[in-house]
Amino acid sequence: MPGDFVTAMFASSHVTLSANQESEARAYFQREEGFGEYLLRLARLDWGRSYALFQPVSSLILQALPWTLMLAVGAHLLASVCGFMIGVEAAWRRGTRVEKGLVGLMTMLEGVPEMAVGALLLAIFALQLHWLPTAGAQTPYVELSLWERLADTARHLALPMATLVISYLPGNFLLARNSMVMVLGEEFILTARAKGLPDRRVRYAHAARNALLPVVTRFGLRLAFMVTGVVVVETIFSYPGLGTLLFNAIRSRDLPLIQGVVLFSSGAVLSVNLALELVYSRIDPRTRHAP
Repeated sequence: MPGDFVTAMFASSHVTLSANQESEARAYFQREEGFGEYLLRLARLDWGRSYALFQPVSSLILQALPWTLMLAVGAHLLASVCGFMIGVEAAWRRGTRVEKGLVGLMTMLEGVPEMAVGALLLAIFALQLHWLPTAGAQTPYVELSLWERLADTARHLALPMATLVISYLPGNFLLARNSMVMVLGEEFILTARAKGLPDRRVRYAHAARNALLPVVTRFGLRLAFMVTGVVVVETIFSYPGLGTLLFNAIRSRDLPLIQGVVLFSSGAVLSVNLALELVYSRIDPRTRHAP
């Protein structure tokens, strides 16, 4: 990444450093260590201190993590469940006006970027109607009871989560609908219908269960990359999660903090992939006996 913290720190100020002062400042923030020592430090969760915030990187990540988990996991779950259910119903009604309308609508929404969705929701519900707050995760400097604090947190969470749900729902719908259409053409579905099973049981107990795997895969991959996936939305709404933390670190060239967030994101990808393998064995017994 071009630039360094010292240059970024004084770029917007009127302070001019001499060559000696600049070299001393760079030497202060630079840390020379061997690769082995670096790995041991990572194993101890000692990821250094933030140049800009003067706090341990691990502490900053742990402070921002709950907000990102609440936003990303909630939005992914809601978008996945709603997209899957609507996709299943649309595939079951394949060829109808409802199905064609849903496919057309979701295809158009799939091409709308998160930035545009977030800006539109912010302009309408926060700036125009004043129904929801414009930024942050909680209202500062006020004394609230537990239930009032929860309601206040939910109000701040509404617009960022709605932005992510609207952005993720079309892809989940199209994937579930296409997967369901393929499953409905399988022979075991024809056998289930020939046995006289109710449509609801054929649709959910037989077809939808087999169409679920691609949606689970998409959910896992989206969740694994939740840090980079929420950067735009958290920045728009000034939401204090990992995305905002990473954006501010990149802007200020805070290398230890950037490195810590990227390492944490990489660990999340590996952990979610492992969890997906375990979930697959529960959803599809065939994977337990795969060669």
